[in-house]
Amino acid sequence: MKHYPYLCLPVLFLSIASMACAQQAPGCPPAEGVALQVLGSGGPIADDGRASSGYIVWVDGKSRVLVDAGGGTFLRFGEAGARFGELDFVGLSHFHTDHSADFPALLKSGNFSGRERPLPIAGPGPGGPFPGLETWLRSMLAAGSGAYGYLSGYLDGSGGLVELLPREVGRDTDEPTRVLDGDIAVDALPVPHGIVPALGFRVTVAGVSIVFASDQNGSSDAFTEFARGASMLVMHLPIPEDAGGTALQLHAPPSRVGHIAAEAHAQTLVLSHFMARSLRNLDANVDAVRDAYDGKIVLAEDLACVAVPD
Repeated sequence: MKHYPYLCLPVLFLSIASMACAQQAPGCPPAEGVALQVLGSGGPIADDGRASSGYIVWVDGKSRVLVDAGGGTFLRFGEAGARFGELDFVGLSHFHTDHSADFPALLKSGNFSGRERPLPIAGPGPGGPFPGLETWLRSMLAAGSGAYGYLSGYLDGSGGLVELLPREVGRDTDEPTRVLDGDIAVDALPVPHGIVPALGFRVTVAGVSIVFASDQNGSSDAFTEFARGASMLVMHLPIPEDAGGTALQLHAPPSRVGHIAAEAHAQTLVLSHFMARSLRNLDANVDAVRDAYDGKIVLAEDLACVAVPD
């Protein structure tokens, strides 16, 4: 299936009330206010013309927060006009490649940004076969042993590179952890994604909040509370309603996505991280969400930009 990031798909919406089309309006991001831009709306398989997961939060025209950096987001980051020097925070939800593989490429690009201030970054702690954030960064950046050791200055701020300030959040808590404070506040919460340590993020700025559910199976009541009252809730829809087995250990089916959005009283629900199996009968999968949630729904496309409601 071929996708066009600035075009609506009206045939999908004929039977779906209160549905909004994710399209990049002229002058997006807005000079004032908060907006979410989707860098990648796809999954781990290169079969649908979409980049893997990544999102920018724009505040008054500046790219202040990056959540995830999956394959393809390096290109989309540049196409969106985002700037490494403007970032106040990077959140990596987990270390599947479709959420993190382009991060070192963004770091190399950042070497040419003129940035001098450190960059806070948060990610999960270790679990099972997956490293925690600090080990993951060292495996790439450590001088002499890292895959990209020539960028080792990101670990300590040497060699003209800015220092990354990593913050790990372990999976043994149901309480949010504040990982960034200031005019933008970011909280992180572990979410259930099979054996994979994963985090959801809540970004609060200028009186609005965007919650990123990340990949999760929807079994955590703590996450529903974490998302309560969100101005915008970003949830992933990689599996169809009739999925089973391992898929349900990793991801919430559409009906559960709808129930979470409804129980959290989210103002707007952005559905993203599609795969061929969920796109194959997208109308039916969105209907399953709509059966539980009657708020505004946006279907993500790469580079789509959506203003966050006040």
